[in-house]
Amino acid sequence: MKLRRWLYPGMGVKRWLALFLVGFLLAVVGVAVAANARLLASAEDVLWHSAMVTEGSLPPVARGIILAVAGLALAFYSVQRLTTSIVRSVAPGTQDLGKVLYEKLQLEKGPRVVVLGGGTGLSILLRGLKHYTSNITAIVTVSDDGGSSGRLRDELGVPPPGDIRNCLVALADTEPLMERLFQHRFTSGTLRGHSLGNLFIAALSELLGDFEEAVRESSKVLAIRGQVLPSSVDSVLLGAEMEDGEVVEGESTIAQTATSAAHGRIRRVFLRPSDCRPPAEALAAIASADIVVLGPGSLFTSIIPNLLVTPIAEALRQTRAPVVLVMNIMTQPGETEGFSALDHLQAVEEHGGPGLVDVCLYSNSPIPETRRLEYEKQQAFPVEVDAAAAVAFKARGVRMVEAPMMTVEGLIRHDPHRLAEALMHSVLL
Repeated sequence: MKLRRWLYPGMGVKRWLALFLVGFLLAVVGVAVAANARLLASAEDVLWHSAMVTEGSLPPVARGIILAVAGLALAFYSVQRLTTSIVRSVAPGTQDLGKVLYEKLQLEKGPRVVVLGGGTGLSILLRGLKHYTSNITAIVTVSDDGGSSGRLRDELGVPPPGDIRNCLVALADTEPLMERLFQHRFTSGTLRGHSLGNLFIAALSELLGDFEEAVRESSKVLAIRGQVLPSSVDSVLLGAEMEDGEVVEGESTIAQTATSAAHGRIRRVFLRPSDCRPPAEALAAIASADIVVLGPGSLFTSIIPNLLVTPIAEALRQTRAPVVLVMNIMTQPGETEGFSALDHLQAVEEHGGPGLVDVCLYSNSPIPETRRLEYEKQQAFPVEVDAAAAVAFKARGVRMVEAPMMTVEGLIRHDPHRLAEALMHSVLL
């Protein structure tokens, strides 16, 4: 019964199956004629007379070879069209099937990359990486407690889906309209401020009773390249101790406190509970990775929270893959104000343990003066990477790699493709 469904009208299958049978029979007849098999002599006469080829105009071997080649060509053409019909039925819009299959196979052979972070920086990196490999694991911090994510966390008890949503969209290999729909944010009514993607993940989590499973199913909807995992399966809260000893809790509260400058800079951050557990898939991905990438992104609220999940930090120390810290191009007001490149590395080691980072990748793109001045008004400055920093990094066993990675327009941030290219070609040799 299931096989009969392929023969239903409109499937675009029957005609190519029939053409394949014709080509196959021609090839069989051709082989028989070339081998002087008399059993098919009558069939051969009919074929050649219908083609108005006179008896004896070509030797039997030549006639057989021509028939066989023609039959194989028809069979090959029919199989190609049959495959195209099936693929276009399940993946509308596919134009060049061969190109699609080749790219898919090449991406599947790509390096195993694990990236840890959150916020905009992580999604920027993923948009570039997905063009080099489909073996990507994004481990995303789930400590956000502001905006739509914070409201869903408080009202429904689900982990904050915002950063995970952004990573799913960044890795998506689907129609642009689907991406726009997933990112759509309501501007009025009771849903004001919520994005459809956040609501979708939260609804799936409630329906399936498992946040990780909801993320996996969302990945299928968006046909992403790779996988996205939360850094912890537990509900976690991010806290910070400021320079004056003040302790604040909640990612959004930390950001407000840090930018106020009343309590000084952030001294350290911590998670509550401190013994939160990561997904088993995250530890397995780190253990088998070819390269592990930290950042870019907010140092204390996007990158370091992943390192506070103790099993993840331990897995990073044990992996044979190089652990790369992607240095931010600009400092962040309040959070890393006045930080040099060495300060960034020191903060990572203080929270995740010494010897965690093997490579520091930084951008050497020149920053236009006009854009630099615009950022200075917001108390944001370029992260300094000078000769003294290079000596200090080398003393800690960290290799310095530079590449032009800044986007050429808009905000001062990493360009997705340049960043991914630097990781693949300059770091992963």
